[in-house]
Amino acid sequence: MNFAPKILNWYREHQRDLPWRKTRDPYKVWLSEIILQQTRVAQGMPYYYSFVDAFPTVYDLANAPEEQVLKLWQGLGYYSRARNLHATARMVVDDFDGKFPETYKGLKSLKGVGDYTASAIASFCFDVPEPVVDGNVYRVLSRYFGIDIPINSTQGINYFKELAREVMDAENIRDYNQGIMEFGAIQCAPKKPYCLLCPLQESCVALQENKVDQLPVKLNKTKVRNRYFNFLVFLDDEGNTILEQRTGKGIWQNLYQFPLVESEKMLQAEALRPLINKKNNLPKTESLSLYNNEPVVHKLSHQHLHTQFWILKTSDILKGGTPWKEIGGFPVPVLIADFIRTLKI
Repeated sequence: MNFAPKILNWYREHQRDLPWRKTRDPYKVWLSEIILQQTRVAQGMPYYYSFVDAFPTVYDLANAPEEQVLKLWQGLGYYSRARNLHATARMVVDDFDGKFPETYKGLKSLKGVGDYTASAIASFCFDVPEPVVDGNVYRVLSRYFGIDIPINSTQGINYFKELAREVMDAENIRDYNQGIMEFGAIQCAPKKPYCLLCPLQESCVALQENKVDQLPVKLNKTKVRNRYFNFLVFLDDEGNTILEQRTGKGIWQNLYQFPLVESEKMLQAEALRPLINKKNNLPKTESLSLYNNEPVVHKLSHQHLHTQFWILKTSDILKGGTPWKEIGGFPVPVLIADFIRTLKI
Protein backbone atom coordinates (compact mmCIF):
# COMPACT_ATOMS: atom_id res chain seq x y z
CA MET A 1 0.00 0.00 0.00
CA ASN A 2 1.47 3.39 -0.96
CA PHE A 3 1.54 6.76 0.78
CA ALA A 4 -1.92 8.31 0.21
CA PRO A 5 -4.03 5.20 1.05
CA LYS A 6 -2.16 4.80 4.34
CA ILE A 7 -2.80 8.45 5.22
CA LEU A 8 -6.52 8.02 4.43
CA ASN A 9 -6.81 4.82 6.47
CA TRP A 10 -5.05 6.45 9.41
CA TYR A 11 -7.30 9.52 9.18
CA ARG A 12 -10.53 7.51 9.17
CA GLU A 13 -9.45 5.92 12.42
CA HIS A 14 -7.83 8.84 14.24
CA GLN A 15 -9.45 12.10 13.08
CA ARG A 16 -10.46 14.56 15.78
CA ASP A 17 -14.07 15.69 16.07
CA LEU A 18 -13.75 19.34 15.00
CA PRO A 19 -16.76 21.54 14.15
CA TRP A 20 -15.40 22.93 10.88
CA ARG A 21 -15.03 19.39 9.54
CA LYS A 22 -18.79 18.89 9.70
CA THR A 23 -19.54 21.60 7.16
CA ARG A 24 -18.76 22.51 3.57
CA ASP A 25 -19.80 26.11 4.16
CA PRO A 26 -16.77 28.03 2.82
CA TYR A 27 -17.43 30.90 5.25
CA LYS A 28 -17.01 28.66 8.28
CA VAL A 29 -14.09 26.75 6.79
CA TRP A 30 -12.35 30.02 5.90
CA LEU A 31 -13.03 31.36 9.40
CA SER A 32 -11.48 28.28 10.99
CA GLU A 33 -8.43 28.40 8.73
CA ILE A 34 -7.68 32.05 9.49
CA ILE A 35 -8.13 31.50 13.24
CA LEU A 36 -5.89 28.42 13.22
CA GLN A 37 -2.99 30.11 11.44
CA GLN A 38 -0.11 30.03 13.96
CA THR A 39 -2.61 28.90 16.60
CA ARG A 40 -3.16 25.53 18.25
CA VAL A 41 -6.58 23.91 17.83
CA ALA A 42 -7.26 23.96 21.59
CA GLN A 43 -6.62 27.70 21.72
CA GLY A 44 -8.47 28.50 18.51
CA MET A 45 -11.64 26.50 19.17
CA PRO A 46 -13.31 28.99 21.60
CA TYR A 47 -12.57 31.83 19.17
CA TYR A 48 -14.15 29.90 16.31
CA TYR A 49 -17.35 29.41 18.32
CA SER A 50 -17.34 33.08 19.39
CA PHE A 51 -17.02 34.32 15.81
CA VAL A 52 -19.68 31.96 14.44
CA ASP A 53 -22.00 33.01 17.26
CA ALA A 54 -21.37 36.75 16.80
CA PHE A 55 -21.26 36.63 12.98
CA PRO A 56 -23.30 33.65 11.67
CA THR A 57 -22.80 34.71 8.04
CA VAL A 58 -20.20 36.56 6.02
CA TYR A 59 -22.69 39.47 5.80
CA ASP A 60 -22.76 39.78 9.60
CA LEU A 61 -18.96 39.91 9.73
CA ALA A 62 -18.72 42.36 6.85
CA ASN A 63 -21.22 44.74 8.49
CA ALA A 64 -19.61 44.62 11.95
CA PRO A 65 -17.47 47.53 13.21
CA GLU A 66 -13.74 46.75 13.19
CA GLU A 67 -13.49 47.33 16.95
CA GLN A 68 -15.92 44.48 17.59
CA VAL A 69 -13.87 42.15 15.39
CA LEU A 70 -10.62 43.13 17.10
CA LYS A 71 -12.18 42.73 20.54
CA LEU A 72 -13.35 39.20 19.74
CA TRP A 73 -9.87 38.43 18.39
CA GLN A 74 -8.15 39.73 21.54
CA GLY A 75 -5.61 37.23 22.87
CA LEU A 76 -5.01 35.39 19.59
CA GLY A 77 -2.17 37.65 18.46
CA TYR A 78 -1.07 38.47 14.91
CA TYR A 79 -3.87 41.04 14.70
CA SER A 80 -3.32 41.61 10.99
CA ARG A 81 -5.24 38.33 10.61
CA ALA A 82 -8.30 39.93 12.20
CA ARG A 83 -8.07 43.04 10.05
CA ASN A 84 -7.67 40.90 6.93
CA LEU A 85 -10.58 38.73 8.07
CA HIS A 86 -12.81 41.78 8.24
CA ALA A 87 -11.56 43.18 4.92
CA THR A 88 -12.04 39.83 3.19
CA ALA A 89 -15.60 39.50 4.46
CA ARG A 90 -16.39 42.91 2.97
CA MET A 91 -14.69 41.90 -0.28
CA VAL A 92 -16.78 38.71 -0.52
CA VAL A 93 -19.97 40.69 0.09
CA ASP A 94 -19.13 43.65 -2.16
CA ASP A 95 -17.34 41.92 -5.04
CA PHE A 96 -18.76 38.38 -4.99
CA ASP A 97 -22.36 38.93 -3.83
CA GLY A 98 -21.66 37.18 -0.53
CA LYS A 99 -20.46 33.94 -2.16
CA PHE A 100 -16.91 32.69 -1.84
CA PRO A 101 -15.19 31.87 -5.14
CA GLU A 102 -15.18 28.14 -5.88
CA THR A 103 -11.77 27.99 -7.56
CA TYR A 104 -8.25 28.06 -6.14
CA LYS A 105 -7.40 31.13 -8.24
CA GLY A 106 -10.55 32.97 -7.22
CA LEU A 107 -10.01 32.22 -3.55
CA LYS A 108 -6.39 33.34 -3.74
CA SER A 109 -7.55 36.75 -4.99
CA LEU A 110 -9.12 37.42 -1.58
CA LYS A 111 -7.19 39.59 0.90
CA GLY A 112 -5.20 37.56 3.41
CA VAL A 113 -5.77 34.30 1.53
CA GLY A 114 -2.55 32.67 0.39
CA ASP A 115 -1.70 29.35 -1.23
CA TYR A 116 -2.47 27.21 1.80
CA THR A 117 -5.82 28.78 2.70
CA ALA A 118 -7.01 28.85 -0.91
CA SER A 119 -6.05 25.18 -1.32
CA ALA A 120 -7.79 24.25 1.92
CA ILE A 121 -11.10 25.97 1.12
CA ALA A 122 -11.09 24.77 -2.50
CA SER A 123 -10.51 21.14 -1.53
CA PHE A 124 -12.58 21.00 1.66
CA CYS A 125 -15.64 22.80 0.28
CA PHE A 126 -15.57 22.23 -3.47
CA ASP A 127 -13.48 19.04 -3.93
CA VAL A 128 -10.94 20.90 -6.07
CA PRO A 129 -7.87 18.62 -6.37
CA GLU A 130 -5.42 21.12 -4.91
CA PRO A 131 -2.83 19.95 -2.32
CA VAL A 132 -2.50 21.75 0.99
CA VAL A 133 0.96 22.43 2.39
CA ASP A 134 1.11 23.69 5.97
CA GLY A 135 3.68 23.11 8.70
CA ASN A 136 2.33 19.65 9.41
CA VAL A 137 2.49 18.63 5.74
CA TYR A 138 6.04 19.97 5.37
CA ARG A 139 7.08 17.82 8.33
CA VAL A 140 5.43 14.62 7.07
CA LEU A 141 6.78 14.93 3.53
CA SER A 142 10.24 16.02 4.64
CA ARG A 143 10.62 13.10 7.03
CA TYR A 144 8.96 10.42 4.89
CA PHE A 145 10.95 11.24 1.75
CA GLY A 146 14.11 12.36 3.61
CA ILE A 147 14.22 15.85 2.08
CA ASP A 148 16.53 18.42 3.67
CA ILE A 149 15.71 21.40 1.45
CA PRO A 150 14.77 24.26 3.86
CA ILE A 151 11.00 24.49 3.98
CA ASN A 152 11.06 28.29 4.30
CA SER A 153 13.25 28.82 1.22
CA THR A 154 11.82 29.64 -2.20
CA GLN A 155 13.21 26.36 -3.53
CA GLY A 156 11.67 24.43 -0.65
CA ILE A 157 8.24 26.04 -0.96
CA ASN A 158 8.08 25.18 -4.67
CA TYR A 159 9.55 21.69 -4.26
CA PHE A 160 7.21 20.60 -1.48
CA LYS A 161 4.16 22.01 -3.26
CA GLU A 162 4.92 19.88 -6.31
CA LEU A 163 5.73 16.83 -4.20
CA ALA A 164 2.43 17.27 -2.34
CA ARG A 165 0.64 17.35 -5.69
CA GLU A 166 2.38 14.15 -6.85
CA VAL A 167 1.43 12.08 -3.80
CA MET A 168 -2.09 13.41 -3.11
CA ASP A 169 -5.27 11.41 -3.67
CA ALA A 170 -7.17 13.62 -6.12
CA GLU A 171 -10.32 11.45 -5.93
CA ASN A 172 -10.59 11.84 -2.14
CA ILE A 173 -8.95 15.24 -1.87
CA ARG A 174 -11.08 16.54 1.02
CA ASP A 175 -10.27 13.65 3.37
CA TYR A 176 -6.73 13.27 2.09
CA ASN A 177 -5.80 16.91 2.74
CA GLN A 178 -7.43 16.86 6.16
CA GLY A 179 -5.75 13.53 6.81
CA ILE A 180 -2.16 14.49 6.04
CA MET A 181 -2.45 17.64 8.18
CA GLU A 182 -3.97 15.64 11.02
CA PHE A 183 -1.27 12.99 10.64
CA GLY A 184 1.40 15.67 11.03
CA ALA A 185 -0.32 17.21 14.02
CA ILE A 186 -0.85 13.96 15.94
CA GLN A 187 1.26 11.07 14.61
CA CYS A 188 4.28 12.76 13.03
CA ALA A 189 4.39 15.46 15.71
CA PRO A 190 7.24 18.02 15.89
CA LYS A 191 8.61 16.49 19.09
CA LYS A 192 8.30 12.86 20.17
CA PRO A 193 6.52 11.54 17.05
CA TYR A 194 4.96 8.09 17.42
CA CYS A 195 7.34 6.35 15.03
CA LEU A 196 6.98 2.87 16.57
CA LEU A 197 3.24 2.86 15.87
CA CYS A 198 3.42 4.70 12.54
CA PRO A 199 1.78 3.09 9.48
CA LEU A 200 4.51 4.68 7.33
CA GLN A 201 7.48 3.45 9.37
CA GLU A 202 8.66 0.77 6.92
CA SER A 203 9.27 3.26 4.13
CA CYS A 204 10.06 6.46 6.10
CA VAL A 205 13.54 7.65 5.07
CA ALA A 206 14.05 9.78 8.18
CA LEU A 207 13.29 6.81 10.45
CA GLN A 208 15.59 4.47 8.49
CA GLU A 209 18.43 7.01 8.52
CA ASN A 210 17.83 8.18 12.11
CA LYS A 211 17.11 11.77 10.99
CA VAL A 212 13.59 12.23 12.42
CA ASP A 213 14.71 14.96 14.83
CA GLN A 214 16.72 16.71 12.08
CA LEU A 215 13.84 17.17 9.63
CA PRO A 216 12.34 19.36 8.38
CA VAL A 217 15.14 21.89 7.88
CA LYS A 218 14.48 25.60 8.36
CA LEU A 219 16.66 28.57 7.50
CA ASN A 220 17.81 30.59 10.50
CA LYS A 221 15.14 32.81 11.97
CA THR A 222 15.27 36.58 11.88
CA LYS A 223 17.20 38.01 14.81
CA VAL A 224 14.96 38.92 17.73
CA ARG A 225 14.77 42.63 18.52
CA ASN A 226 14.40 43.82 22.13
CA ARG A 227 12.13 46.83 22.75
CA TYR A 228 11.37 48.63 26.01
CA PHE A 229 7.83 49.88 26.58
CA ASN A 230 6.66 52.19 29.35
CA PHE A 231 2.87 52.43 29.51
CA LEU A 232 1.55 55.51 31.33
CA VAL A 233 -1.61 54.66 33.26
CA PHE A 234 -3.17 58.00 34.20
CA LEU A 235 -5.84 58.01 36.90
CA ASP A 236 -7.88 60.99 38.06
CA ASP A 237 -9.99 61.30 41.22
CA GLU A 238 -13.11 60.13 39.37
CA GLY A 239 -11.56 56.88 38.16
CA ASN A 240 -10.93 57.95 34.58
CA THR A 241 -7.90 57.03 32.52
CA ILE A 242 -6.47 57.76 29.07
CA LEU A 243 -6.57 55.32 26.18
CA GLU A 244 -5.21 55.99 22.72
CA GLN A 245 -5.56 54.05 19.49
CA ARG A 246 -2.43 52.75 17.79
CA THR A 247 -2.03 53.82 14.18
CA GLY A 248 0.54 53.04 11.50
CA LYS A 249 1.59 49.65 10.18
CA GLY A 250 3.43 48.34 13.24
CA ILE A 251 2.29 45.79 15.80
CA TRP A 252 -1.24 46.08 17.26
CA GLN A 253 -2.53 48.40 14.52
CA ASN A 254 -5.89 49.96 15.52
CA LEU A 255 -5.83 48.40 19.01
CA TYR A 256 -6.00 50.61 22.10
CA GLN A 257 -3.31 51.20 24.68
CA PHE A 258 -2.28 53.54 27.47
CA PRO A 259 0.02 56.41 26.38
CA LEU A 260 3.38 54.87 25.55
CA VAL A 261 6.97 55.97 26.01
CA GLU A 262 9.42 53.67 24.24
CA SER A 263 12.97 53.78 25.57
CA GLU A 264 16.38 52.32 24.73
CA LYS A 265 16.54 50.33 27.99
CA MET A 266 14.64 49.73 31.23
CA LEU A 267 14.08 53.03 33.04
CA GLN A 268 13.85 54.30 36.60
CA ALA A 269 11.32 57.02 37.43
CA GLU A 270 13.95 59.79 37.32
CA ALA A 271 14.87 58.91 33.72
CA LEU A 272 11.25 58.48 32.63
CA ARG A 273 9.95 61.89 33.85
CA PRO A 274 11.72 64.04 31.23
CA LEU A 275 10.54 61.69 28.48
CA ILE A 276 6.95 62.08 29.70
CA ASN A 277 7.34 65.85 29.71
CA LYS A 278 8.34 65.77 26.04
CA LYS A 279 5.01 64.18 25.07
CA ASN A 280 2.29 66.65 24.17
CA ASN A 281 -1.18 66.93 25.67
CA LEU A 282 -0.55 64.82 28.77
CA PRO A 283 -1.95 66.09 32.09
CA LYS A 284 0.19 67.21 35.03
CA THR A 285 0.57 64.52 37.66
CA GLU A 286 1.12 64.49 41.42
CA SER A 287 2.75 61.09 41.62
CA LEU A 288 4.50 58.50 39.48
CA SER A 289 4.97 54.93 40.65
CA LEU A 290 6.06 51.70 39.00
CA TYR A 291 3.34 49.04 39.13
CA ASN A 292 5.42 45.99 38.21
CA ASN A 293 8.95 45.76 39.63
CA GLU A 294 9.80 42.98 37.20
CA PRO A 295 9.13 43.89 33.57
CA VAL A 296 6.53 41.86 31.67
CA VAL A 297 8.37 40.27 28.74
CA HIS A 298 5.90 39.80 25.89
CA LYS A 299 7.39 37.63 23.13
CA LEU A 300 6.34 38.19 19.55
CA SER A 301 7.77 36.36 16.55
CA HIS A 302 10.61 38.81 15.87
CA GLN A 303 10.63 41.04 18.93
CA HIS A 304 10.52 40.84 22.70
CA LEU A 305 8.71 43.67 24.49
CA HIS A 306 10.07 44.44 27.96
CA THR A 307 7.10 46.26 29.48
CA GLN A 308 6.65 48.40 32.57
CA PHE A 309 3.37 49.90 33.70
CA TRP A 310 3.56 53.25 35.49
CA ILE A 311 0.68 54.64 37.59
CA LEU A 312 0.33 58.42 37.31
CA LYS A 313 -2.14 60.11 39.68
CA THR A 314 -3.61 63.47 38.72
CA SER A 315 -6.08 65.77 40.45
CA ASP A 316 -7.09 67.21 37.07
CA ILE A 317 -10.25 65.73 35.62
CA LEU A 318 -9.19 63.96 32.46
CA LYS A 319 -11.17 65.60 29.66
CA GLY A 320 -12.22 62.97 27.16
CA GLY A 321 -10.93 60.33 29.56
CA THR A 322 -12.29 56.80 29.67
CA PRO A 323 -13.93 55.50 32.86
CA TRP A 324 -11.87 52.59 34.19
CA LYS A 325 -14.99 50.43 34.42
CA GLU A 326 -15.45 50.79 30.64
CA ILE A 327 -11.96 49.98 29.37
CA GLY A 328 -12.73 46.26 29.27
CA GLY A 329 -14.85 46.96 26.19
CA PHE A 330 -11.92 48.22 24.11
CA PRO A 331 -9.78 45.89 21.97
CA VAL A 332 -6.33 45.94 23.56
CA PRO A 333 -3.15 43.83 23.27
CA VAL A 334 -3.19 40.81 25.55
CA LEU A 335 -0.44 42.08 27.87
CA ILE A 336 -2.53 45.22 28.53
CA ALA A 337 -5.66 43.10 29.06
CA ASP A 338 -3.75 41.04 31.64
CA PHE A 339 -2.63 44.23 33.43
CA ILE A 340 -6.16 45.67 33.46
CA ARG A 341 -7.44 42.51 35.16
CA THR A 342 -4.88 42.85 37.96
CA LEU A 343 -5.31 46.55 38.75
CA LYS A 344 -8.20 47.25 41.11
CA ILE A 345 -9.52 50.81 41.04
